[in-house]
Amino acid sequence: MNRKDQIRALLKSIETGQTEAVAVVSTQTYIQHNPQTHDGSEGLADLFKRLSERSPRVNIVRAFEDGDFVFGHTEYDFGSPRVGFEIFRFENDPVVEHWDNIQPRKGPNGSGHTMVDGPVDAVDHALTEVNREIVRAFVETVLVGQRFEAIADFADADLYTEHSPLSGDGLPALSAFLMSGAGEGPVIRYDRNHRLLAEGNFVLSVNEGFRDDVHSAIHDLYRLADGRIVEHWNTIEAIAPRSEWVNNNGKF
Repeated sequence: MNRKDQIRALLKSIETGQTEAVAVVSTQTYIQHNPQTHDGSEGLADLFKRLSERSPRVNIVRAFEDGDFVFGHTEYDFGSPRVGFEIFRFENDPVVEHWDNIQPRKGPNGSGHTMVDGPVDAVDHALTEVNREIVRAFVETVLVGQRFEAIADFADADLYTEHSPLSGDGLPALSAFLMSGAGEGPVIRYDRNHRLLAEGNFVLSVNEGFRDDVHSAIHDLYRLADGRIVEHWNTIEAIAPRSEWVNNNGKF
């Protein structure tokens, strides 16, 4: 199987608890960045077996590849519906590192969009690096830099579609949401971008910041067309206190 299909099989094994698909994970060097999951493939196999006892459902909505990284956008139901982003790093054949960001599923939002609907296949592969740099500039300028007046320099005013349950379509709604805490600071504050992964017209931005003063990881997936951001999905997850970590690798 190609790397995307290996990751699809790995995540699907959460439903069954069968450990065969976990063989893609390195037994020697696997680094786990979910603070509440142990390092090593044995820790992952134990987690999947434990989750399978809840009769979970897993649907991999989107999967993309960027060099040694495969990143996916996934629906889960572990007794309550959740949506997450999963990032895996390969080193030659095995997976050697993993990050995730999962939140309860909410919505639809005010524009009727769910957290996962919309296009799923990457196109415009020749523009991967161009699109990555557009999103980099948007994150640095608008989100981290809080220059909200510059949103229209990056996003398409006529086509912008929002999947966050906290906002709606169009740049006025996006601006209002980002500025909703103006005076005391944004309700969601972006402090740092850690990683940008891209395939074609999709770019995933991995960020650290705060939501309502809670230290959080914020993953944003963007779809671009003609050099503009036209669609956005995200998840926001509070970062567990250090006292609850079972590995020392950090969320990022």
